[in-house]
Amino acid sequence: MYKTKKNAKGEVQRYKARLVAKGYKQRAGIDYGEVFAPVTRLETIRLMISLAALHRWKIYQLDVKSAFLNGFLEEEIYVEQPLGYIEAGNEDKVYKLKKALSGLKQSPHAWNTIIDSYFQENGFEKCPYEHAMYVKKEADGSTLFVCLYVDDLISPATILPCLKTSRIVWYNSLR
Repeated sequence: MYKTKKNAKGEVQRYKARLVAKGYKQRAGIDYGEVFAPVTRLETIRLMISLAALHRWKIYQLDVKSAFLNGFLEEEIYVEQPLGYIEAGNEDKVYKLKKALSGLKQSPHAWNTIIDSYFQENGFEKCPYEHAMYVKKEADGSTLFVCLYVDDLISPATILPCLKTSRIVWYNSLR
């Protein structure tokens, strides 16, 4: 995908390019198996916001812009060379993907696998009734809740340092 970003005067500010797969051409059972990724129910998010208001907790929101680029693929996926980047002499060749890409049907599932393993390896417990909600209790009595909705996280926390530490570790572990 190619985009031209313009400023308020209509002048070109910058050009942007992003490689996106044609997921609409994928066939179930052939190109992908599992596409399901659990998300936190809206009722649970409302409950977390209510608890945060009641206890005067701060609420933090994080949108992971490159979430779908972090998941590993289980299937073999091939994509055509993008227009403008076709290698001379190899026009008929394709790219084999190792990691997920925006547009693939299985990208949300691949991302969820990565973030779920991160949370569980770092002391978070998955809620047995809400599979996209994680809780971490610290020794000082503070608690960190994280509600996951595909590539967005909402976290009402009892203290700020608990969230900051987790966020920094999380960013560094995905790089």
